[in-house]
Amino acid sequence: MNTKLVAAAGLLLAGFAVGRVTSPTVVAAAPQPQPRIFELRTYTAIDGKLADVNARFRDHTRRIFDKHNMTSIGYWTPTEGPLAGNTLIYILAHPSREEAKKNWSEFSADPEWQKVKTESEAAGRIVAKAESVFMNATDYSPIK
Repeated sequence: MNTKLVAAAGLLLAGFAVGRVTSPTVVAAAPQPQPRIFELRTYTAIDGKLADVNARFRDHTRRIFDKHNMTSIGYWTPTEGPLAGNTLIYILAHPSREEAKKNWSEFSADPEWQKVKTESEAAGRIVAKAESVFMNATDYSPIK
């Protein structure tokens, strides 16, 4: 759970308790989470290069995402079927679609990312195809 949300809820409850003792008319509203947009990305690795893709994400990409306001929700590799052995699937969260565009632009231009990409592809490309789908959480989704 988001630590800021937990802290805010704690303060809210404490304030409510104090207010109940001092004034029965105090009303407090819970803070509303800011909406986010989610991005589902699917990378198909060049045959035999999925370990290299995972290493690049593990050792560099995730940290660079953080630097550019791209929140990593999770990373997965399929265990069976035609995607097993050559696919990385992950989800990022952005404050908005406009921010996502800005985040990706800044990420792509980041000198550290450019160096990591160049070094990880010294023996050839490691990603054959990258796909992206932007998604809004439904009103009944536990993640927003």
